Amino acid sequence: MSAFVVHHGGCHCGRVRFEVDAPARIDALECNCSICRMSGYLHLIVPAVRFRLLQGGEFLGEYAFHTGVARHRFCRVCGIKSFYVPRSNPDGIDVNVRCLDRATIENISIRQFDDADRDAATVAIAHLSR
Repeated sequence: MSAFVVHHGGCHCGRVRFEVDAPARIDALECNCSICRMSGYLHLIVPAVRFRLLQGGEFLGEYAFHTGVARHRFCRVCGIKSFYVPRSNPDGIDVNVRCLDRATIENISIRQFDDADRDAATVAIAHLSR
């Protein structure tokens, strides 16, 4: 496994900022569910201990639907969802790779998460938040 670097990121208006420990060569997931497809979210799931909210907690809103397990957090000023608690890994944090500052990213490889076969897809990524 690659050594971790500290990636910084945030929302569009800059009020929400965070950092996450992850490899410089990112293995991201692209989900085809309705919310991910519509928002263009590119997933990097990490254990919660590798994520730190640096500023802007007071600007975060939350949206939940269907099972209510996923906690979709977004900036109430600019509307960008730069991270959230995913249904597939509720003990982790899912960072939107598109919201990371580019300076620490060497490469991004993307694989598919098929929501049509959610159970199998979830089992395949269960290790990401551990």
